[in-house]
Amino acid sequence: MDIPRTFNITESAHRIHNPFTPEKLATLGAALRLEAGTRVLDLGSGSGEMLCTWARDYGVIGTGIDMSQLFTEQAKLRAEELGVADRVKFIHGDATGYVSDDKAGVAACVGATWIGGGVSGTIELLAQSLRPGGIILIGEPYWRHLPPTEDVARRCLAGSSSDFLLLPELLASFGHLGYDVVEMVLADQDSWDRYEAAKWLTMRRWLEANPDDEFAKEVRGQLTSEPERYAAYTREYLGWGVFALMAR
Repeated sequence: MDIPRTFNITESAHRIHNPFTPEKLATLGAALRLEAGTRVLDLGSGSGEMLCTWARDYGVIGTGIDMSQLFTEQAKLRAEELGVADRVKFIHGDATGYVSDDKAGVAACVGATWIGGGVSGTIELLAQSLRPGGIILIGEPYWRHLPPTEDVARRCLAGSSSDFLLLPELLASFGHLGYDVVEMVLADQDSWDRYEAAKWLTMRRWLEANPDDEFAKEVRGQLTSEPERYAAYTREYLGWGVFALMAR
């Protein structure tokens, strides 16, 4: 069980596998007014930066589940590095359908809503692990501006323009599902740059170390095309944020 190899290569040096910087992640933790002992469940936990830094800074406890063997191992190492391995644990596994026996004060899926088949299904899944009065965190893209054509949407790596909503529409959609939006922290173009541009050096270093790998041609193609594609399309049209929800 693992995620596609391209992600394990291009994001192998990332601590945060979405368009957030450490500062944005800290802002989110502060915005949630986390208290020591709060249990956090993180589906699609990546390299564990959210759980580990929040355990260090706010004293939370929790569990992360991720399909990437590499990222899960990195998360365990990060927990040891920050001295929080006794407070957080990381499981290599498929988070699809995962429900925790220990109900969480915060149940999160930050940038991996495919786990529940989309936003609505992921919220429904997370709610099964949430204690009454708890907070659900959803990380999700939205359109900063509607793409003028379907080709532009696809160049933003969306299947079509209907894959995402404009920000006001996304916020309204949470209400339609029966939730109040109680906080949000949004990526900006600089934090998008840190997420996307950091992949390019990683790819270059990987190509230098693995010139004969069967995947080298694909990685070379990405490194050649991605800077221009990202600057022209994703950076201009696609937003991303984490939204804190409470059931009405």
